[in-house]
Amino acid sequence: MFYTFEVFKKDARTKSGVRLINKLDKEFGSAIGAERYAQAMMDAQPSLEIEIYETYVTKKNLMTGEEFEERYDRPYYCSPSSETFWCS
Repeated sequence: MFYTFEVFKKDARTKSGVRLINKLDKEFGSAIGAERYAQAMMDAQPSLEIEIYETYVTKKNLMTGEEFEERYDRPYYCSPSSETFWCS
């Protein structure tokens, strides 16, 4: 299963206090392996914050009803599972 790691660095210049510095896609056998990898990255550099996501999620096509997989970060309006995709 593929996981995406969004790596943030603490940055007081930003409103949220962190900024995105990298998105990394890797394949692991389980979520535990992905969490261990992220923990090792944070141990190496304490100023990092990492969020883990399953890279592909299953959604349902609005018009045909078929299930399909798409990236978790695809904008809603670009997804065949949304009404806005079909109304343009």
